[in-house]
Amino acid sequence: MANLNINAKKKNTFDAIVIGSGISGGWAAKELCENGLKTLVLERGREVKHIEDYPTATKHPWEFEHRGQVPLAVREAYGRSFLREETLHWAIKADEQPFVQEKPFTWTRGYHVGGKSLLWARQTQRWSDFDFEGPARDGYAIDWPIRYADIAPWYSHVEKFAGISGNKDGLPHLPDGEFLPPIELNCVEQHLQGVLAKNYTDRQLIQGRCAHITSPQPIHLQQGRGKCQHRNLCNRGCPFGGYFSANASTLPWAAKTGKMTLRPDSVVHSIIYDEKKGKASGVRIVDAHTKEMIEYYAKVIFVNAGAVNSNMILLNSISERFPTGLGNDNGLLGKYFTCHNYRGKANAQVEGFLDKTTSGKNPSNGYIPRFRNVLKQDTDFLRGYSIGIGAGRGTFTNRDGIGEDLKNQLIHPQLGNWNVSAWMQGECVPIESNHLRLHTELKDKYGIPQLITSVAWTENDDKMVKDFQEQVEEMFSRAGFKNINANDTKSNPGSDIHEMGGVRMGKDPKTSILNKWNQVHACNNVFVSDGACMTSTGTQNPSLTYMAITARAANYAVSEFKKRNL
Repeated sequence: MANLNINAKKKNTFDAIVIGSGISGGWAAKELCENGLKTLVLERGREVKHIEDYPTATKHPWEFEHRGQVPLAVREAYGRSFLREETLHWAIKADEQPFVQEKPFTWTRGYHVGGKSLLWARQTQRWSDFDFEGPARDGYAIDWPIRYADIAPWYSHVEKFAGISGNKDGLPHLPDGEFLPPIELNCVEQHLQGVLAKNYTDRQLIQGRCAHITSPQPIHLQQGRGKCQHRNLCNRGCPFGGYFSANASTLPWAAKTGKMTLRPDSVVHSIIYDEKKGKASGVRIVDAHTKEMIEYYAKVIFVNAGAVNSNMILLNSISERFPTGLGNDNGLLGKYFTCHNYRGKANAQVEGFLDKTTSGKNPSNGYIPRFRNVLKQDTDFLRGYSIGIGAGRGTFTNRDGIGEDLKNQLIHPQLGNWNVSAWMQGECVPIESNHLRLHTELKDKYGIPQLITSVAWTENDDKMVKDFQEQVEEMFSRAGFKNINANDTKSNPGSDIHEMGGVRMGKDPKTSILNKWNQVHACNNVFVSDGACMTSTGTQNPSLTYMAITARAANYAVSEFKKRNL
C-alpha cells in the first residue's frame, strides 16, 4: 500500500503548476515549458481546442436557429440579459459559481481552456513611467516595485511572439513597441485626428495598437497562425489564428515541448502549504464532474486564475501558518481591489464624407491616450482616462414597393450617413474599502466558500466621468459633428472586465502581498501574475502588461528553480 501511495504521489508531481489557462496562464505555461520544467496547467472549465472547438466561427446569420437570439427559456438558466447564439458556448450558467454582491458588481468569466483570451478586445497599449510612478507621485495606494525599464524587454518579448499591429507614434506616455503594419483609421477618424492636432497640444488620436496579425512573420507561421481576415467575428474564436489567444498561440507552443500536461475541468480549491518546509507544496482541486478532491504537487506554483479567482484561491488557502489566507500576514489580501471606469459613453452624427466608405471591417479602433494630469495635476480629480474612438457608416433598406423592385431593394441595402462614438477608460484609484472576501457559511456546489464582492465608485470616478463628457462634447463640436450625446451610463464596477488588485505588488511586506518578481512575500514559491497583482490600473487595456509581467516572472522562477532556491 505504501508503494502505491508513493507511486500515486509521484504520478501527480510536477516541477511547476499553473492555475489558469487564459491570457497570463498561457504565457506562464509557455515560458516554464520552454525552459524545461515539467508543468501541469489546471483549468476549471472544459477543453477548447484551437479551430475544432469554435462551433460558430464560420456560420452565416441564417444558419442560427433563432437568428442569433437566445430564447427566454434558455436565457433564464444563465441569469443574464445579454446573450447571443453565436457565443452561447462561452457563457456559464448561474449555478456554476453563485456569489454575493454586497454592492452591485458585474463579473464576466471565461471558464474554458483559453479563458478570456478568446473573448478580449485585443487592445495592447504599453504602460509608461507616467503610470508606474503615478501612485508615488500622486500619493495614493503604494509605490510600484518596478519601473518601465524593468518590463520594457518583456513587452518586446511578448509583442514579437503574439503579433501586435500599430504605428510608432513617438508618445512618451504611450511607448512604442515591436509593431506589425498598422490597421488604418477611416476617413472620419482621420478627420478627427486632424482636428485634434490643430486645436490641442496635449492630445492625439492614434490607431489603437492591437493583437492582430497584419503581416505574418516566421514566428507566427510556426504557430500555425495567419493574417487577420477583418471578419470581426473574433469572439467566436478565430480559425485563422488572426488574433492572439492562448488557444492559438501559447498553449500549443507549450504542448510542443512535451513538457505540458493540461487538465481541464479542474476547479482549484486551494494551495497546499507545507508547515515544515515553510513553502507551498501543491494544489488541491475538485474534479468538476466527479467532485473528487485530488492533490497535485510541485516546487513552483503560478496563480493565473483571473484576478477575482486568484484572490479567492489565496483567501481559501488557509493553514496554521496562514489562518486568513496564503501570504496574508498584513491582512490586505483581497483589499484595494479595483477596475477601470467605463461609465462615460458618447455618440454623434457626421455630415459629409458620403463619397467614401470602408472595405473590410476594423477589428481595432481609434485611441486617444490619457491627456489629463500627465505632466502635472491640472484637474480636481486624480489620474485620468483614455478614450476609444470608432466611426462607421451604416446601411438601410428601402422596404417600399412590391415584386422585383422590393426584392432588389432588400438584396442591395443603401449606404447611410456616418456616425461616430467614444468611450472612456478611466484609472480608478484603489481604496482599502473596495475588497473581496469569502462568505463564512455559503458554499458553491464544489464545497468552496462563495465570494462576496464589495466594490463601489468614488467621488474621484464621478468627477472623471463628468470631465470626459465635457471634453468629448468639446472635441466633437470642433470636429463639426452633430447631435452629440455624451452620457454617464452608471454601469456597475466590473463592467469593463478589467478586474485588478487584491494581491498587489510592492516593496514592503507590510503593505503588499507580492514582491517585484510577483512572489508572495511570505511564501516565495508561489507567484501571482494576472490582474490580481496590479498595484494600480493605469488607463491602458491591461492584458499586454499581464502577459509581459508573467513572462518576466516565469523566467525568474526558472532561474531560481535551477539554483534550487524554490
